Amino acid sequence: MTQNKHWLTRLAVLFLFTVSACNMPRKSSDTTSTPDVTQAYQTVEARLTEAAGVTPKPTDTPAEPSATPPTYATPTGGVPTFTTNTATSAAPPTAVNRCNLAEPGSPIDVTIPDDTQMAPGHPFTKVWRLRNAGTCTWSKNYSIAVFSGEAMNAPNSVSLPKAVAPNETIDISVDLVAPNSAGSYQGNWKLRDEAGAWFGIGPGGASPFWVRIVVTGSGTAVPPTATTGSGTPQPTNTSAPDNPPVLVSGGNTLVANDGLNLDNNLLNLGGEDIALQPDAKDRLNLLTLGGAGMVGFGGTRPTYAACKAANPGSASVRADKLPNGAYICYRTGDGLYGWLRVINFNTSTGTLNVEINTWTNP
Repeated sequence: MTQNKHWLTRLAVLFLFTVSACNMPRKSSDTTSTPDVTQAYQTVEARLTEAAGVTPKPTDTPAEPSATPPTYATPTGGVPTFTTNTATSAAPPTAVNRCNLAEPGSPIDVTIPDDTQMAPGHPFTKVWRLRNAGTCTWSKNYSIAVFSGEAMNAPNSVSLPKAVAPNETIDISVDLVAPNSAGSYQGNWKLRDEAGAWFGIGPGGASPFWVRIVVTGSGTAVPPTATTGSGTPQPTNTSAPDNPPVLVSGGNTLVANDGLNLDNNLLNLGGEDIALQPDAKDRLNLLTLGGAGMVGFGGTRPTYAACKAANPGSASVRADKLPNGAYICYRTGDGLYGWLRVINFNTSTGTLNVEINTWTNP
């Protein structure tokens, strides 16, 4: 085999020499075709391969790129990055787009400020000043009535003394009687339109206006029953209960930059008491706004007295540190107490599900 290789090598050199000689300049009359040098080398290479009995190595063909990119596992355990909720960035509905809506006048309590002290059974006249913040005129067929809480011997309803156009204010008075037992009492009132539909003050017209007095000493008893705005006789409170009537309760879901009004359980419509806001590291925090306060209470549902004694203050807490089922006592910006229960916080979506319960003042 080695001798064959040497012989073939000499043959290749001789062949190349011959080809080179053929490529020497010749007269223009020569018509013999000129061999291709590249073809000659290829021929020699083929012959050498055959003599050596070596199978040519196939040329590597580049693999075509895959149409589907590779899939990588999603990293876990990091702090998710939250962006501003576009739904909450839009301008909230304004009062001018609502037919029936009231706002407090200045002042709203013309007579009998909150926590006015009086003797048991003492008759008094409460006067509120309200402004028509809606787009519909309040006719004389509109009225006010007790919505919840202590009736204080109020009539079924009190009609407005005159029509009230949008942006006008009116003073509305009602004759009441203090309960005969010592304690703090609050009656919550709302307006009713000609069809009997309730509406009040604040965002969405959901909040009532009220009268709150403190009865001291002893005296003459009041009538045994009083009527609510629905006209149904109701027993008159004779003592301040541990848990006063509930003003609002229910569930809600907050996302980044949402604010919640604890007086009406409405999101992003003004008067927010708490908010879910990202910090500089995009970690969501539940914090208080507008003079509201909150304080952790634990896994047991608190009473009104317990929340008030806990003295909620301005606070902020990481949402991902809130245990499911934990209770938080709060005080709204309007001075009402209540509790918030954490349902859960989803770190993937940045949503906080809660349940709230706001009491009226006893």
